[in-house]
Amino acid sequence: MEKLNYRGLSDEQVKLSRAEHGGNVLPAPVRIPWYIQYLRKFRDPVIRILMIAAVLSCLIGDWVEGGGILVAILLATFIAFLNEYRAEKEFDLLNQSNDDLPYKVIRNGAFVMVPRRDLVVGDVIFVEQGEEIPADARVLEAVNLQLDESSLTGETDPVGKFPAGHPEIARLGETTYPADKLMRGTPVVEGYGYAEITAVGEHTEIGHTAREASLETGEETPLQKQLEKLSRLIGLVGFLISVLTFGVLAGREIFRGEMVQTPAQWGVTATLALALALALLRVWLPLITDGLEVIRRKSFSLSLRTWICIAAAVVVAAVGLGGIWLGGCWPEPMIARDVMAKLLGFFMIAVTLIVVAVPEGLAMSVTLSLAYSMRRMTASNNLVRKMHACETIGAATVICTDKTGTLTMNRMRVDSMHFAAFPEGSGALLEESIAVNTTGNLSIGPDGEAEAVGNPTEGALLLYLNGKGLDFRQLRSRFQLKEQLTFSTERKFMATYGRSAVEDRMILYVKGAPEILMKRCSARLTASGEEPLTPERIRELEAELRSWQARGMRTLAICFRRAELAEGADLAEEAKDLVWMGFAAISDPVRPEVPPAVACCRRAGIRVKVVTGDSPETAREIGRQIGLAGEGDFAPGEIITGREYAALSDEEAVAAGQRLKIMARARPEDKLRLVRSLKRSGEVVAVTGDGTNDAPALNNADVGIAMGKTGTAIAKEAAAIILLDDSFASVVNAVLWGRSLYANIQRFIIFQLTINVTALTIAVVGPFVGVELPLTVIQMLWINLIMDTFAALALATEPPDPSVMDRPPRRSSDFIVTPGMARWIFGTGIVLVIFFLWALLRMEGHTGALVLREQTLFFSVFVMIQFWNLFNVRAYGSGQGFFARFRGNGMFYAIAGAILVGQIVIVSFGGKAFRVTPLGWLDWVWIVAGCSLIFWAGEGIRAAARLLHRR
Repeated sequence: MEKLNYRGLSDEQVKLSRAEHGGNVLPAPVRIPWYIQYLRKFRDPVIRILMIAAVLSCLIGDWVEGGGILVAILLATFIAFLNEYRAEKEFDLLNQSNDDLPYKVIRNGAFVMVPRRDLVVGDVIFVEQGEEIPADARVLEAVNLQLDESSLTGETDPVGKFPAGHPEIARLGETTYPADKLMRGTPVVEGYGYAEITAVGEHTEIGHTAREASLETGEETPLQKQLEKLSRLIGLVGFLISVLTFGVLAGREIFRGEMVQTPAQWGVTATLALALALALLRVWLPLITDGLEVIRRKSFSLSLRTWICIAAAVVVAAVGLGGIWLGGCWPEPMIARDVMAKLLGFFMIAVTLIVVAVPEGLAMSVTLSLAYSMRRMTASNNLVRKMHACETIGAATVICTDKTGTLTMNRMRVDSMHFAAFPEGSGALLEESIAVNTTGNLSIGPDGEAEAVGNPTEGALLLYLNGKGLDFRQLRSRFQLKEQLTFSTERKFMATYGRSAVEDRMILYVKGAPEILMKRCSARLTASGEEPLTPERIRELEAELRSWQARGMRTLAICFRRAELAEGADLAEEAKDLVWMGFAAISDPVRPEVPPAVACCRRAGIRVKVVTGDSPETAREIGRQIGLAGEGDFAPGEIITGREYAALSDEEAVAAGQRLKIMARARPEDKLRLVRSLKRSGEVVAVTGDGTNDAPALNNADVGIAMGKTGTAIAKEAAAIILLDDSFASVVNAVLWGRSLYANIQRFIIFQLTINVTALTIAVVGPFVGVELPLTVIQMLWINLIMDTFAALALATEPPDPSVMDRPPRRSSDFIVTPGMARWIFGTGIVLVIFFLWALLRMEGHTGALVLREQTLFFSVFVMIQFWNLFNVRAYGSGQGFFARFRGNGMFYAIAGAILVGQIVIVSFGGKAFRVTPLGWLDWVWIVAGCSLIFWAGEGIRAAARLLHRR
């Protein structure tokens, strides 16, 4: 007979099936066309204001500046679009990783693990509790198989599944989907079964309806929302300052008598200005409403509101100008030419201030940082499913972790067998109980090497049989299975009922936690037969169990009961009056990278709590091996069982949650309560889990982390991050990336707001001391490109800084702009304002105006100071000088070089468009070297800070 009931497809049949029916990948979601995405960039209020400025420049005859502004607009919108498009592609790549999840498949007569994308029609798959059906299929065999089809039908009750022709199908009657059909995307909530795939990819039911769960790239993280709020506030301040500056400059000229018109001309000017303001209401009003967080009406469409604004402008212009005409005082010309030129000049200054003030790069910096971090985190075995997890994991104060597979290597092997009737660990009854009372399987490679498929604990026992030269599949096929109760973490055991081939009678095999099953046993099997399980014998067994558990071993009891059970009997209830056969001691060594990772968490101010289903003795030893106990042993209250924790009041549970380090024999509800208690006390909680019953805790945690190898589909769906290697060290890596992401965004904010403070302060203070910011709109667009796009790219790609793990976690409620950042921004800004005002006053001298060369020098100095300040900002918060982190970010140096080269090219060839004149090489040497003083000053301040810190 075949080793398996099903042989599955051969390699050649797989190729033919894929050629005929296609692969098991759903079509990509419909995306907004790229050109629509690009055109949406022109909705930005700043871009619209710049377009108006370009049109006005052309109207007054300055075609060079007008054309230059249009080119700058196209460049800025294209770069913004390109960055957004690239970020979207990054997220799409992460989405595709869902199709790489492995499934148990029978091919060529053996079990193999195959990624979901590679499944084909005709494949025979094995699915069990917690897994998601990978493709539409028909049931071949089922043991208490129940699915959640709510994603397709909306009905939350589990649906039983049976092979075709099963009598239970007729009893069920009509159902939404046939009882012998499995639909892609529906999770298995109980039992297991074999099924043959009938449809893949877009031909599945879920493919027809295009409802595939995927990452939502449009999701806004808390940090993005916080920065969006900051951007709107700064934008409002910048807009008001620009309006104020325009008013001050115009008022100063009128007061000096340098702008003279007749009352009629002023009437025309005021009327046209008001009409223009109304016509452009949809351009500038969002800067105010967004800043004030006013909810705009939704009853009018965007285009209708725009036409209303234009209509109002026409009415105002008609009424105002008509009144002047009817009054018989129509001026000729309507507006004095010199007044119009000055007003347009002041308008350009106001536009310049808006361009520099509105920090539209903040949101882009977060998006770029998130996209880069998510990609790099995936490379370090952290698949991010929800964007907020990137930043939230960095604020984690507590990590609640599983033991098996996360702290240990998940290479479970039977260390020793303790069976009085079978001292050598061999016996027909024992071997049959291991082979049939399991949901595990083995995959046998071409070289005969066996590998566990499914639960690693189950696999350890099957590997034990395989090591003794026994084929568990033959033993299983001889057993006439009647009913099976799969393992659950609540009851801590599983049971299988059927006719034994060894004794040719009905028997109930039970396997699970020794302390649970011992209470259900009345006898013990020895070499001489069954004997009563006396209290004295129980104490001896308990002592023996503790001795093995104290070595870090997982112990698993095996019991049985010879009985004829009634049809449909509850196996959980019938698991009583059992005969104790013995127990297996199973080893699972600690991962070598875990103790250093736990020590790293301690330095970072993160408390690690182990939540495990193992016994307290086993958990204590593992905790000691990973360094959780510290220098001595565990203190009272640091190790608690799930039942003890469940007996506490809510207030006691909060206090115990803070104190405990290990929760042993934990059930899912205990884990969930611990998470809620920790959050209630203000902790930011990260939780790892792999089972279906872990889903509530993963959902309720600030960051749920599922196991990529052993985790069920339901656990992965509930998680924000999936560990691709199941290792605790990868959790610590995720914290490192989360903290570094936050630090990179803080650096970008410092860089951008320093320029904002400098430019806006000069604009406000300048007119009162007799100077104006001598930067044109096009020059400011170049500066804006530096501080938005280039800086965002340079700082978003900064690699993680290990020093962030030497600091305590930030509070999740903290505002991203810290007091230290504010001091840096305003301190540097004030110094730069004083320097630039001094430079302007010195350059203008007695003429009151700058010649073209001086304007070029000021423009170049302004850019080069930002260039060197970018180096300062990169070192901010690292506790080190810049040169200590000289390597590690080639993108930073590429962008810095592009800024330097770009500035030289603009000055050398920009001419009239940028209002510059070429400078000599000696000028550039003096400018670059002189402006570097801000960098060397920063290095000096950092060196002094390190010296003070050591003292």
